[in-house]
Amino acid sequence: MKAFPKAFYWGGATAANQVEGAYLEDCKGLSTSDVQPQGVFGDVVERIPGDSGLKDIAIDFYHRYPEDISLFAEMGFNCLRVSIAWTRIFPNGDDAAPNEAGLAFYDKLFDEMAKHNITPLVTLSHYEMPWALVKNYGGWGNRKVIGFFERYARTVFERYKGKVKLWLTFNEINMSLHAPMTGVGLPSDSSKAEVYQAIHHQLVASALAVKACHEIVPEGKIGNMLLGGLMYPLSCKPEDIFKTLQENRGWQFFGDVQARGAYPGYMLRYFRDNGFTLEITDADREALKSTVDFISFSYYMTGCVTADEALNQKARGNILNMVPNPHLESSEWGWQIDPLGLRTLLNVLWDRYQKPLFIVENGLGAKDKVEADGSINDDYRISYLNDHLVQAREAIEDGVELMGFTSWGPIDLVSASKAELSKRYGFIYVDRHDDGTGTLARSKKKSFDWYKEVIATNGASLKA
Repeated sequence: MKAFPKAFYWGGATAANQVEGAYLEDCKGLSTSDVQPQGVFGDVVERIPGDSGLKDIAIDFYHRYPEDISLFAEMGFNCLRVSIAWTRIFPNGDDAAPNEAGLAFYDKLFDEMAKHNITPLVTLSHYEMPWALVKNYGGWGNRKVIGFFERYARTVFERYKGKVKLWLTFNEINMSLHAPMTGVGLPSDSSKAEVYQAIHHQLVASALAVKACHEIVPEGKIGNMLLGGLMYPLSCKPEDIFKTLQENRGWQFFGDVQARGAYPGYMLRYFRDNGFTLEITDADREALKSTVDFISFSYYMTGCVTADEALNQKARGNILNMVPNPHLESSEWGWQIDPLGLRTLLNVLWDRYQKPLFIVENGLGAKDKVEADGSINDDYRISYLNDHLVQAREAIEDGVELMGFTSWGPIDLVSASKAELSKRYGFIYVDRHDDGTGTLARSKKKSFDWYKEVIATNGASLKA
């Protein structure tokens, strides 16, 4: 019988800037997320006294985490992915000493998880960095930020080494190519050469964090985190096949550097062909040799690639700027639904790296309807997750070593792309809306009991 491993991690995934709120509480500094009220692709808006944004309170996880963790435990979670807000630990990024109030909050959070036997999977930087490092240093474009990040990483490794054994460095590190302010703290009109130099600094910082984790938490494991952007050729024309190879390498190179310890030849050629001269020191090359223990990734959809520029121009008019697959259906946000693509991606990553894999984001954003009796019948979410988990199980049968599955947004949260609450992912409904109204009360959706059964049966209840 096809089955998930006995020691499989089942749970959900969140990000500090999308759930915590309390955006200036306990001496927290402003982050890049705090000045992007319209989401990861939005413009920077300088904060002024008395203003407000949806993420400032988010779902108030900062004050309500015991209730939420209790609900996660009721579903049977043995793992919860969270992120630490860098600005809770070093409010300006370059502070002389860490902020004790911020450190204490995560102590309480990890202790609460331990009470329920939930293993923390902790992301060091999830779509945010100290805004002061952007204003005063130019973000990741400045080599000095590597040192600031390494000090932050070492600080939290030392503090939580007895509580956290699973770590990730940067969330969806390849996203910097599409949202440079969110990824590397650079303006959206930055040149590609500037973005790749900033990415290089971030890759070095990631490797230094891996090295530090291995020193400070020797029994721990630390991985990278990729946006799993698998692309298909639109046709079998050789030009489409080769262009698809290049498109996939555009995000795979991040994994190649983090898992193999050096820049691949195809990327060095790309830099040469485009006249990009990156500053890469011998010390950088040595640092990059510290490679991750496992590969984690998000998976939501696939897209198509063609060498036909006319079709590409047409695709740039849609929400995702990619050529849609005529064989797939789409969510109400235009994201194409492709469960089999997850099995394909798992096999591609396993063949490429031969390192354990971890699906740390997968889920369906939708507008949920609360019925008159308070119930929420999100059968579409159940169907989506069921079909993806069935394909994950198939990949395990293929020989892929899969560590776990943490669904994105186990509780409704502020979406990253557009900073909306109407785009809901959770098994748990939160009574808060895009205009900021609502009681913040939690209630269970139909998918709550479905996921509870999936975990209790270790996936045996899934319908193939």
